[in-house]
Amino acid sequence: QVLLVESGGGLVQPGGSLRLSCAASGRTASLTTMGWYRQAPGKQRELVASLSVPTGTRKDYADAVKGRFTISRGSTQHTIYLQMNSLAPEDTAVYYCNAKIGRFAETWGQGTQVTVSS
Repeated sequence: QVLLVESGGGLVQPGGSLRLSCAASGRTASLTTMGWYRQAPGKQRELVASLSVPTGTRKDYADAVKGRFTISRGSTQHTIYLQMNSLAPEDTAVYYCNAKIGRFAETWGQGTQVTVSS
């Protein structure tokens, strides 16, 4: 069993920044990748960024966030952060932490709302 606990999110003006965090607990030795997805109203959930764990050597980003968002690993191997800069209204969504377990399983956090509005 793996539990993901997210924090961060909120309301920010266009051009602003936010940082999301996600901490995994439980059977974390089986995790291979952690990352962030987002889902805007009426749209499908999409990958934002992902990071290989525990090494953190591989990072992937959606084209829409490259150069603005940075995914990183915390001081513990199974805590990740998403630093979001130059936020725009189209970044408004519920952001979900995701962890891949072995080859075929995955688990999700509860989601955190990010709203970019003036």
